[in-house]
Amino acid sequence: MPGAFRWFFAGRSISMAGSFMSPVALAFGVLELTGSAAWLSAVTAAALVPMVATMLLGGGIADRYRRDRVLVLTSIGAGVAQAGVAVVLLTGQHPALLLPLSACTGVFQGLTTPALRGIVAGLIAGRGLQRASSLLASARNTTRIAGPAVAGLLTASVGGGWALAADATSFLLAAACFARISQPDLPPRAKDGPTMLADLREGWRYFRSQQWIWSVTLAFAVFNATNMGFWQILGPVIANDTIGARGWGLVLAARGVGALLASVVLVKLTIMRRPMTPALSSMAVATLPLILLGTGAGTLWLAAASLLAGVAAEFFTVVWETVNYTHIPERLLSRVGAHDEFWSSVSSPIGQLSAPLLAAAFGTAAVALTAGGVAAAAMLLASLVPSLRRIEIDRDNI
Repeated sequence: MPGAFRWFFAGRSISMAGSFMSPVALAFGVLELTGSAAWLSAVTAAALVPMVATMLLGGGIADRYRRDRVLVLTSIGAGVAQAGVAVVLLTGQHPALLLPLSACTGVFQGLTTPALRGIVAGLIAGRGLQRASSLLASARNTTRIAGPAVAGLLTASVGGGWALAADATSFLLAAACFARISQPDLPPRAKDGPTMLADLREGWRYFRSQQWIWSVTLAFAVFNATNMGFWQILGPVIANDTIGARGWGLVLAARGVGALLASVVLVKLTIMRRPMTPALSSMAVATLPLILLGTGAGTLWLAAASLLAGVAAEFFTVVWETVNYTHIPERLLSRVGAHDEFWSSVSSPIGQLSAPLLAAAFGTAAVALTAGGVAAAAMLLASLVPSLRRIEIDRDNI
């Protein structure tokens, strides 16, 4: 692998190690500070809404400027904001202070995501793309295993603030790694060249013209509102009264184990020529943990379901990244990826904010079971879209 990719891999791995500690630490830190699911919902949405809102702008920035520099600046900003969140929890300040700090973290993450989507194709090409995606997936899943488990132990022993302090440190260390990438400068733009707005419009035109992209985006908008939105809020609330922070951390870590197993296998194997139908169909399995949560399942069953969900989700992720890298022009990757992320994520705050309200009205079990079923149906319907069924990958060139 090229040296630039090695530095990117190192920085991304360090950042993910901290980021996978954050959800467990933040959830139980907020619950410890406030004892309120409504506050947890508000703090989570305070980060997610700005993140989603800035993704499209981030796509334009990442296709217009050097992506390595974008990653350096946004990682520093996210590290500083997350350090502020850690201080609030460690010192027991009023939870309202978490809202602007979480919003800042969300803004920097929204600007980071499109750059991450586009930079890999500029660091490595051809046969190395699937291998690079699988290596990054392996790192992501290794940290997904360790991060929640460590966060659960830290939260149970010394409080979630310390886990968030580690996350803040990881952002700053990642920035140092990204600074070593040194991509070549982009060609200077003519004074009468396209504006940022024109660039964003070009990305939107390409996105809406490709049914195979926006149909997957639409399916994940439903999935993220129902499955992920409710899992992130109802999961910690139920776990706080049942299996505790340590058990919840183990359930989340089990998902990482399944995803790691899948990514290790995919490093060695070449995916099928027409991969999108099986990839989307497998995502229906990823709804099992939420459905079991609604049935009152214990740690063992939830962990087993999370492991299977991790396998399914990782298979889809590697397939989707490889298809994107090989079917979307490199100069448009960040802008098109930003639209994919934006429209698939814009529904997540709706799920997060409505979860406690619906649970209070209809009961946690009914809401979890219904949400899981709707998410599974969205994935299965998307797998039937003709343009997705026809998508092919040249296996000789990945």
